[in-house]
Amino acid sequence: MKLDSKLDEFNSLGDNHVGTSTNTPMRKDAFALTNEEKIDSIKEDVKHIMETLGLDLTDDSLKGTPNRVAKMFVKEIFSGLDPKNKPSASTFDNKYKYGEMLVEKNITVYSTCEHHLLPIVGRAHVAYISNGTVVGLSKMNRIVDYFSNRPQVQERLTIQIVKELQEVLNTQDVACVIDAKHLCVNSRGIRDVDSSTVTSEFGGKFKETETRREFLDYIKLDTTF
Repeated sequence: MKLDSKLDEFNSLGDNHVGTSTNTPMRKDAFALTNEEKIDSIKEDVKHIMETLGLDLTDDSLKGTPNRVAKMFVKEIFSGLDPKNKPSASTFDNKYKYGEMLVEKNITVYSTCEHHLLPIVGRAHVAYISNGTVVGLSKMNRIVDYFSNRPQVQERLTIQIVKELQEVLNTQDVACVIDAKHLCVNSRGIRDVDSSTVTSEFGGKFKETETRREFLDYIKLDTTF
């Protein structure tokens, strides 16, 4: 009965897209293998899955797929699991004394749902109010990309982006809103192609109604060029 209850719990988590922690769940030995060793191991696993499905891996179109998928997992779509890939985010003195919020909107999000390993695709909008330091604009995009490149739930991704920028900028005044489509909803299960998921995390001054409203109004601005 205990095993059945645990399986029911896991299935419920997957269906409801609930995360269990604000930190990505990682084993202590997550980096015991080199990237090349991980690729070799994953390649065999993908090969086994494809053969189990009845696919002929001697076909020219399929024989390279296990290696391509393994390299993609390790070096691309899950590269954010490796802290060595974390972007350095140098800060600078706010010498021009800019005291209003800075908003970086429409940052592309490509991530992967950790429950079905299907894509999450959308946009992130990030803002902060300087506490005496500023960060390069591209670093905000890189931070979003880094935390997106791992198995994720959108709630956790939103929180991780805010926490990282709060640490980098030494301020609680950071906010993030993500609007994304989940292919585990759009392409399987209910197959609702029109729905999207919106999550938000507001820190410091952004918890105040007026500041939060100003940020949300900036997001609505038409900046199409």
